[in-house]
Order: sequence, then structure tokens, then C-alpha cells
Amino acid sequence: MRAPLLRYVAARLVRALLTVFGVVSLLFVLLHAVPGDPVQAILGDQAAPEDRAALRSALRLDQPLVGQYAAFLGDVADGSLGHSFRQRGTTVASLIAQVLPFTCALAGSALGFALIVALPLGALAAVRRGTRWDAAASSFALVGLAVPNIWLGPLLVLGFGVWLRVLPMPGDEPSFASSILPTVTVGAALAAILTRQTRAALTEVLAEPYIRAARARGIAEPTLVFRHALRNALLPVLTIAGAQLGALLSGAVVAEKIFERPGLGTLFLEAFFDRDMPVVQGVALVIALFYVLVNLAIDLLYGFVDPRLRRA
Repeated sequence: MRAPLLRYVAARLVRALLTVFGVVSLLFVLLHAVPGDPVQAILGDQAAPEDRAALRSALRLDQPLVGQYAAFLGDVADGSLGHSFRQRGTTVASLIAQVLPFTCALAGSALGFALIVALPLGALAAVRRGTRWDAAASSFALVGLAVPNIWLGPLLVLGFGVWLRVLPMPGDEPSFASSILPTVTVGAALAAILTRQTRAALTEVLAEPYIRAARARGIAEPTLVFRHALRNALLPVLTIAGAQLGALLSGAVVAEKIFERPGLGTLFLEAFFDRDMPVVQGVALVIALFYVLVNLAIDLLYGFVDPRLRRA
């Protein structure tokens, strides 16, 4: 048993490393294909040719693409992720470390919101199949999946910030109230996904013979649903929630710009418009690594739980 488990873990680790290498290479190619000159963005149109040449050399932009790619791989390997074009002497890793906690906090609060909404709503829809409660839950899931967060965010600001004036506007002093709209914006789509998954999983569990037997023994319906059925239905729900963590991080990047919050999104967009390519590469790489690590953790967890996967 131990040898198959070790082979399974080793295979997943190798696949994750190859994926990271592919992501790093693809990021380098795509970002160097973006039009625009970083030197011109930094110095402007009136800079002297010798100043341009000196800055280009300092930023290693005078090297061939192969040399720049090798230098980028070295920056990734040593953990610095390179140095910012705009903030000379400042590593990209340090810039990301300053704002990453804000993005993680927003993604975490969005995950909590999604679970708090989806679990009871999906359970209610499963227990009350075919009723107005089921229809309401299905409608919520449909709207949540159909409305993108880049449109939902401004709509929430317009409704609760401008018209009702019950929540702070973007750019106001940070507070608990100011985090409500970003949390809802990022977590709404995941709440919709988990609502549908909870309903489907719980409906399947409620049809199991042991549930019917427990009901025949006179166990109260709330105890039957929440203590026995829902517990067994949570595994696929939590699996999907974990797999969607990367999507939450990407959604937080969009919401940060909409609500003028510090984080990876603000850092990414500012660096992109300034043509600060090392920072853009670093932020994109961190988000991609988050996806890879979450999927790796889920794969390894499944391998530990289900021995059949280790023999596959």
C-alpha cells in the first residue's frame, strides 16, 4: 500500500512541476508579445537616446529573448521574481507580499459567504423539491452563474451605495461594511455553483436505502437531513469549493479594481499600464501557482482517501 501511494504522490508532484514550468514559459511569451515599450513608458517621449539605451541595458531589454527568458527563470528560481522596472531595486516578490494578504482575505471572505449561502439554500431545495423554495434556489443559482462579477460589482455599488446609501462607496475608509460588497461580488458565482451542487448531492443521498430505513425508524426529519444526509453530501461540495479557490482569487483581482481596494488586482493593472512587465509576470505567476497548488492538494487528498486512484 505504501509503494502505490508514494508513486501516486511522485507522479502528481512531477505533473505539477511540469505545469508550473509551462505556465512560466507561456507567461513570458505572451507578455513579451504585448505591444508597447517599457523604456518609453518610464522615460516618456522626450528622453535622450543615450538615456534610453542606458535604461534598456539596465533592464536587460537589450538582451535577446533567450537571454531574457533565462534571466526570468533565474528570478523565479531564487524567489525574487525579478525587479520592478518602476521601483528600481525593489523585488517583485516584496511588492506581491505587501498586497497578497488583502487579496487572500477577500477570497477567504467570499468563500465563507458562498458556503453560508449555498449550504442551507441547497439543502432546502433538496428537501423541498418541486416547491417554490426549490424554484427560488434554482433561480438564484441561474442568476449567480449568468451575471459576471465585472458587471455585478458596479450594480451593487449603484444599488446599495448610490441609491440606498446603506453601504460605503468604493474608495471610502476601509471597514467591515466596506468589505461587504466586494465579498458578495466575488462570492456570488461560487454560491450559485455550490447551491446547485448541494441540491444535487443531497437529493442523491436522500434517495439512499439507509436514509429510507432511518426515516422508517421514526428519526426526525431535521436530524435525518442535517446529521446524516448532509454530512455525506458535503464531500463533493467541499471538493468543488476547494477547486474554485483559484477562481475566487481571480475574481478578487477584478473586484479590487472595481472597489478601489489594495491587492493583486490593483498591483497587476497599475503595472500593466506602466509596462512594468516583471510585476505583471509575477502577479500572473502567483495566481497560476495558486491554481496548480490547489489542484495538487485536491489530487493528493483524493489519493489518500480513495485507494483506487493510487492504482489507476
